[in-house]
Amino acid sequence: VGLWTVRAGRLPRWPLPEGVRPLAVGGRYPLLTFCVDYSPEGTLAYRELLVALAVRRGRRTGCTAVAVWVDSERSRAGGRTLWGIPKELGEFALEPAGGAAGTEHFRLRAPRTGEVRAVFRPGRPLPGRLPVRTRLFQEVDGQVLAVPAHLTGRPALTRASFRPDPAGALGFLGRGRPVLSFTLEDFRFRVGFRSPRDRPDRRG
Repeated sequence: VGLWTVRAGRLPRWPLPEGVRPLAVGGRYPLLTFCVDYSPEGTLAYRELLVALAVRRGRRTGCTAVAVWVDSERSRAGGRTLWGIPKELGEFALEPAGGAAGTEHFRLRAPRTGEVRAVFRPGRPLPGRLPVRTRLFQEVDGQVLAVPAHLTGRPALTRASFRPDPAGALGFLGRGRPVLSFTLEDFRFRVGFRSPRDRPDRRG
């Protein structure tokens, strides 16, 4: 996971749901990049690179998934249909990168994105499990949903480098580096409502 802060002039003009605006902090816009390897114990086994922008809708804050790539057609179809997450297909590789033990090289290739490379070097483990609860503001069939998202895992601070194709969709991140990087081992990530009837009539 990488936490970035981006100047307004460098932020792509991603389409956001109605009434949703980027959340500015000190004149910059926070966003998160997630490089994920979902194991077979979950709903689906696949790899993903997800970019989430911190946003607000009225007085409520959360995130909007603005750019996502996966290597599973089922994940792509489900994310788009259920939650309005704009998933696209890509090819991934995850392999040891050499150097320090535990260092991993995460690579994505996709149309209009080129090649994106991320290298994660192990750092200091933190005690306990990190719980994160937020909501994803996404648009489905013209309606804005506040989709609950709950993430937990064993965190460790990490040194990371993120190298996107300068001409690709994430080229704007190539001039900077995350202000904070960490990994989550043994993570659990739930997105969505527990059942269809929990999908609220109060939207946004």
